[in-house]
Amino acid sequence: MTDAADPHFKRVALIGLGLIGGSLGHAMRRGKLAGHIAGYARSDATRKRAMEIGFVDSVHSSAADAVKDADLVILCTPVGSVGEVAAEIEPVLKKGAILTDVGSVKVAIFRDVGPHVPDGVHFIPGHPIAGTEESGPDAGFAELFDDRWCILTPLPGVDRDAVARLTAFWEACGSRVDFMEPKHHDLVLAITSHLPHLIAYNIVGTADDMETVTRSEVIKYSAGGFRDFTRLAASDPTMWRDVCLSNKDAILEMLGRFSEDLAALQRLIRWGDGDGLFELFTRTRAIRRSIIDAGQENPAPNFGRNPTHAADDKKDQ
Repeated sequence: MTDAADPHFKRVALIGLGLIGGSLGHAMRRGKLAGHIAGYARSDATRKRAMEIGFVDSVHSSAADAVKDADLVILCTPVGSVGEVAAEIEPVLKKGAILTDVGSVKVAIFRDVGPHVPDGVHFIPGHPIAGTEESGPDAGFAELFDDRWCILTPLPGVDRDAVARLTAFWEACGSRVDFMEPKHHDLVLAITSHLPHLIAYNIVGTADDMETVTRSEVIKYSAGGFRDFTRLAASDPTMWRDVCLSNKDAILEMLGRFSEDLAALQRLIRWGDGDGLFELFTRTRAIRRSIIDAGQENPAPNFGRNPTHAADDKKDQ
């Protein structure tokens, strides 16, 4: 982080008050990163709950009202709705403000938001690689971003001081920051995030559809692997619908590769190729070890999840 880069902002607007928006509010509270946090959500109940929890200083019934005079605007809505929101806030975006987002798709963000960014506003899309299967304002917690990667995808020519300041902000929220070209980001996330979620949705859906195995048996006798899939498959349906539609090309490419590799695995099993199976399982096991060595996994039950629920989670195990 550059010494000159100040992570503090006088007024920050959170457009969307769910898991990510709420966690940002808590992280800003923890780090004293904002003089005033303004929030917007479509639901009156969500706005009311955000104020009750206290991770915002004010809530507004329109995104434009929340954004007025904001030095940092963070779009935390599903990627399918960011274009509509950007069009609404365009007339009131403050000159010199930084406009960013938290979506897991970046090419679509540039396509949908870019045309609504006025001259003098610094547009720097971002993506914190952090989350849980929970959603809504009660799901947020300050530690969500701690030691997690946040990827920024600024286009060439964007103000360097603005990029440095947004970098400093995310680091002050606990993240490690990296930079990627938007199209490459979407391809990387298609294999590391989007495809695993789709596989989870599909496997859990298959189990639910099976006629020879009852739902009660699936629930009662779920092994650890299936339980992990159900956690992914419990993620926000709106968000993942929008991700699939917004990153269609990269996801279809990864699904094609996965289908080919799955067919190869079928052949290994069909022909009793134990050596081939052992080689595959050994190679993939090494990936798991690399993730642990990189500090991206932790055996603690609250890793990446709300620490206030850790005790309850442990009781349920």
